[in-house]
Amino acid sequence: MNQITVTGMVLQAAPVGEYDRRVVILTKERGKISAFARGARRPHSGLVGVTSPFSFGKFTVYEGRTSYTLVSASISNYFSELRTDVEGAYYGFYFMDLAGYYAREANDETTLLKLLYQTLRALLNPHIPNRLIRCIYELKAVSINGEGPQVFGCVACGKTEGNLLFSVKRGGLVCEKCRNQVADGISLLPSTLYTMQYIVGSSVEKLYNFVVKDEVLKELEVVAERYLAGYVDRHFKSLEILKTITSEM
Repeated sequence: MNQITVTGMVLQAAPVGEYDRRVVILTKERGKISAFARGARRPHSGLVGVTSPFSFGKFTVYEGRTSYTLVSASISNYFSELRTDVEGAYYGFYFMDLAGYYAREANDETTLLKLLYQTLRALLNPHIPNRLIRCIYELKAVSINGEGPQVFGCVACGKTEGNLLFSVKRGGLVCEKCRNQVADGISLLPSTLYTMQYIVGSSVEKLYNFVVKDEVLKELEVVAERYLAGYVDRHFKSLEILKTITSEM
């Protein structure tokens, strides 16, 4: 077996047998991988803490023909603050689930990993609403995957000016001339459209440096929720719990 060191974040961890764990890690070098952490549930194992979700750092693994075995890890950020914040933790769990949905093994997931890391850091910033962070993350994640909305012009003719509607079914903006066959068009505030253009067009490092007015945030939430419902074919238990938690607060 070949021993390698990868940079990544633990997305999931599940018990296997009496003392082991199976972890899913989003890595820069190998995409999404599953690894067995033998003895990770023993009280004095060096793998106890490093195999928890949110753990980000360098992981040394044996690369087998069909699986990976975790040998050791050097964690640079445990995101321990999220573990004491129920709402923040479930935002984080949902973000990791969405990253796991999009990530593939042996794929270059550098940008997705960077997005996930920066998004979890944003959850620790009290000046950015968690609702806005979710909208930004969802729209950027779907864009990184190549299914992002066309927000810079009409999807049919490319027109950039005039009264443009947003259509989930058409995958973006539609102008007055091309909207005849559009039944799900949403009229957006100019500030909402500009915000979406910024999210889709900006680098990950520049995403979490702004806030928006409440009316803009409400429109972003409608667009993001409808868009993901149309392009993500999976039900996330973490999102269901998150909605329950936030509705009670």
